[in-house]
Amino acid sequence: MPPADAPAESDAAPPEPADVPPDPPPGPPSGSGTEGATAVPSGDSTAVPHGSSSEDTLDLKLTEELLALIAEDRDRAVPRRDAARELLGDPATWPGATTEAGVFHLVPVVLERDLAVLTRWMNDPAVAAFWELAGPESVTADHLRPQLEGDGRSLPCLGVLDGTPMSYWEIYRADLDPLARHYPARLHDTGVHLLIGGVNNRGRGVGTTLLRAVADLVLDNLPQCGRVVAEPDLRNTPSVSAFLSAGFRFSAEVDLPDKRAALMIRDRTYRDHL
Repeated sequence: MPPADAPAESDAAPPEPADVPPDPPPGPPSGSGTEGATAVPSGDSTAVPHGSSSEDTLDLKLTEELLALIAEDRDRAVPRRDAARELLGDPATWPGATTEAGVFHLVPVVLERDLAVLTRWMNDPAVAAFWELAGPESVTADHLRPQLEGDGRSLPCLGVLDGTPMSYWEIYRADLDPLARHYPARLHDTGVHLLIGGVNNRGRGVGTTLLRAVADLVLDNLPQCGRVVAEPDLRNTPSVSAFLSAGFRFSAEVDLPDKRAALMIRDRTYRDHL
């Protein structure tokens, strides 16, 4: 199965899970379109303090290079295969989301451009504890290729905040994923996996803000999708709390091959109330 959730930190103590939507207003994996991805590696990871001033400087150098390449790719607007567009649309064409943290875009991963920075994020101890993809670039590449070369059931994306790549997302068709064997899936259910890269982006509520933004992007751009789902590791209390704060509700505990997960759901019906 895929990676498990990277820890996410919320701004408040985790609310009591509930099987019904809370009163308004109130991070794998488990499948991601391939047998090798987990569910929501998510949010603001602070479980393992990591990074130094030198690493932070390295982050800035990497993002300057990535930013130029991302801009070139967006200008070219290379279309995805028709099959992939039919399943999940094309996040490259989705508008940016204006959030309290800044303007956020999902940018489809390009292996040659993004492999180095994604590998470095996967080797962060706070991320590796849940995604279990630490190692050389070949490990990260082996996780990405089935998605990039597959039928479009899972789309790996960089999360770019105010022009800076700072997170990794997998948007996947949960109803077509192995996850669907473990819960009563509905047609067009769409799942998310998330990790926040770089220690400077953690511990300040960014995970919660971006989870809400990405869920809204999915619902706005995939009109047939009625629910956004995620399955963070049940032990990852900060991640579960971040989902709850982002308008998801706790639906059930599910036993997946690699973890016991909290099934989190954000319903289109309740999105304006949570």
